[in-house]
Amino acid sequence: MKKIEAIIQPHKLDDVKEALKAIGIDGLTISEVRGHGRQKGHKEVYRGMEYQIDLLPKIKVETVVTDARLDEVTRALSAAARTGKIGDGKIFIYDVLEAVRIRNDDTGEAAL
Repeated sequence: MKKIEAIIQPHKLDDVKEALKAIGIDGLTISEVRGHGRQKGHKEVYRGMEYQIDLLPKIKVETVVTDARLDEVTRALSAAARTGKIGDGKIFIYDVLEAVRIRNDDTGEAAL
């Protein structure tokens, strides 16, 4: 099993959710986060003063999938989140040793 963690632009969340739903991925965790990568934020003017905004709002999407579905899910997520501009985000993939469904103690892929 693999955990997919994607940091995306907030306005792409609905597109990503729909793309994952279309391929049968139901279980998602969504978090509002802040951060920056290479773009290092941007400057804004408020009441005549210029401010450096270096922690930009992002969305973190997390899901756990079987090894067999990893490429399919990663491609769908990437395509849905892409704008082609700097700041589109990143996808991180982790190994998951075990999963347990609390309700009935299902383990492994059955818990997904």
